[in-house]
Amino acid sequence: MLAQRYYLSIDDLARARGRINELSFQGNSPEGFASLLQSALREPTLWRRWRAMQPDPDAVDPALGASDPQATVSVEQADMHTDVLVTTNLPHVVLKHRMDLLIGAHWTLRDVKAA
Repeated sequence: MLAQRYYLSIDDLARARGRINELSFQGNSPEGFASLLQSALREPTLWRRWRAMQPDPDAVDPALGASDPQATVSVEQADMHTDVLVTTNLPHVVLKHRMDLLIGAHWTLRDVKAA
């Protein structure tokens, strides 16, 4: 898959949390979030931890565990919201899953463009 640029927005990063506390983003720094998301996309550690928590880990679609060692994440904070730019060859479903684990539904996809 070719690399895509995902333009995301988070309204209030300091309050954005995922539903599983052990996997959720716990900070309030945009740079800390960018680093955490970039790691979550580059390596499957977060996905493996989530998978181990499932009732039947072997039944989880392994495609959700894909990673992109070249993924990059940059952030820019403006007032109360944070703009996030993710560049990756991972499909949207994987990015969405990792975002949901880290900050739940507290984000919006604004645009997608070829990298």
